[in-house]
Amino acid sequence: MGRLRHKIEGFINNRWLVFVAAMWMQAVGGIGYLYGSISPVIKSSMGYNQRQVASLGVAKDLGDSIGILAATLCEILPLWAALLVGALQNVVGYGWVWLIVTKRVPALPLWAMCILIFVGNNGETYFNTAALVSCVQNFPKSRGPVVGILKGFAGLSGAILTQIYAIIETPDHAAIIFMVAVGPSMVVIALMFIVRPVGGHRQVRQSDGSSFVFVYSVCLILAAYLMGVMLLEDQVDLSYSLRILCTVILLALLIIPIVIPLLLTFYSDDLPTMQESLLPSSHKDEVGKSGISDNQDVIIFSEVEDEKPKEVDLLPAQERQRRIAQLQTKLLQAAAEGAVRVKRRRGPRRGEDFTLTQALIKADFWLLFMSLLLGSGSGLTVIDNLGQMTQSLGYDEPHVYVSMLSIWNFLGRIGGGYFSEIIVRDYAYPRPVAVAVAQVLMAMGHFVFAMGWPGVMYIGTLLIGVGYGAHWAIVPAAASELFGVKNFGALYNFLTAANPAGSLVFSGVIASGIYDYEAEKQAHNHQNLSLVGRLLSGTRLHAEEVLKCEGSICFFLSSLIMSGFCIIAVILSMILVYRTKVVYANLYDKSRA
Repeated sequence: MGRLRHKIEGFINNRWLVFVAAMWMQAVGGIGYLYGSISPVIKSSMGYNQRQVASLGVAKDLGDSIGILAATLCEILPLWAALLVGALQNVVGYGWVWLIVTKRVPALPLWAMCILIFVGNNGETYFNTAALVSCVQNFPKSRGPVVGILKGFAGLSGAILTQIYAIIETPDHAAIIFMVAVGPSMVVIALMFIVRPVGGHRQVRQSDGSSFVFVYSVCLILAAYLMGVMLLEDQVDLSYSLRILCTVILLALLIIPIVIPLLLTFYSDDLPTMQESLLPSSHKDEVGKSGISDNQDVIIFSEVEDEKPKEVDLLPAQERQRRIAQLQTKLLQAAAEGAVRVKRRRGPRRGEDFTLTQALIKADFWLLFMSLLLGSGSGLTVIDNLGQMTQSLGYDEPHVYVSMLSIWNFLGRIGGGYFSEIIVRDYAYPRPVAVAVAQVLMAMGHFVFAMGWPGVMYIGTLLIGVGYGAHWAIVPAAASELFGVKNFGALYNFLTAANPAGSLVFSGVIASGIYDYEAEKQAHNHQNLSLVGRLLSGTRLHAEEVLKCEGSICFFLSSLIMSGFCIIAVILSMILVYRTKVVYANLYDKSRA
């Protein structure tokens, strides 16, 4: 009985269980990616024009990205409490929007609707922050894969929730808003006591590599399955029974990763092999007895790079860990006796732990921020306007392309985390070079949308989705490498502010302004076709009429502008690559002492 209790405790505190639970939470937490499906419902119900819809989209982006409060609450409160706050915000914000759209409560002015959308989507920042902070701390040496997978599931949530919505048989199109308000909150509340740091750096196993391969395999199968189902539903009118079967298979694929913590806890003898830290606990105890302060411990660790022999990096992992720990202990004892002068600096170096204030005075941090603003901001503009883009190009069922973009977004995040990890681990090259590649893809995607060629929705959503998604796997991992993990929540949530800042300019001003201009011009052209047409429709276009633009001209100029900004983002990313070559060489180059 005692052994079973020990196994259950080990399962509850297993870092892979936390990772899987965070994946599930993210799989329903990316509610902002469904805006392309719900915005047409809000637009038709409220009688908004495109600029007003874009204003709601900017409010959504602000709510999705302004996570300073979420980061603060995640630091001062238990994570479960912060997640509960986020779930309540989601229910209140989108629940009220649903009541207004369905005419159950009086309509509110546009500014009040923006506040509700902001509050509802701001709950997502709590889900993201709690998941990333927990798993980055539990897997400190696997940041790229962990961030990529978690952010990937957040991006895929649009397709997952759309597929679940497909089994809801109702003529009320506003039901999707109700699902967004209630569904994610229920899942998060169910998982909020599981997602937390569990000292995962002490749970390193030899089987961790194969576990990540298994998760990647499930992710690829899941993406391929969703893509196949979406294309099938677009081409064939599936029966209700078949749609239920497709959804059940989807849920089964989402549940499969739970086998990893189950096998590791109940059926594996593969015990933890080492800690993912420089100094094992036994040596920490010895150091503590020598009377050296924790602050001095942290300062002297950088001296190891100066004293470590070259051949140490060529040793097996366990032996290398033991030799480094011995060297650290000797340096600490020598410092206590005055034999070694500890180097003290005014502030941290890149690669060490920064506070947000310290990071804000670094040029590298602002290069990362501005590159993210131009790249992800332009991609978010496509996500927010995808419903209108599909309608203007003559495509039916915009939710199909919203789901496709969500799937490519997911694969971009998975692939971005995986390939950027190869870049830094195998070649010790700066991770931001992968961001530059993603931004080249996005520049091509915006250009394709501008041209309006046949099949544009398939090619455009592929390029934009992969490029946009890669940003959110690569940038958080790069930020944690350059500025540390101690204050990762604050750093990450500041960087996410680049999303609404870019969307405010690209969507709220450029794209929506050009769309309404072209729509109004087309409306006046239709009025002037004949005298009969003017008599029937009136001699003037009333301001309250809903404007609708048709043709590739609606987003031609705005897409070209965003393509140009993506090229500028590539230049900024390459400047950051040049500036951080030495940092990444020191962090990852196995040939350096």
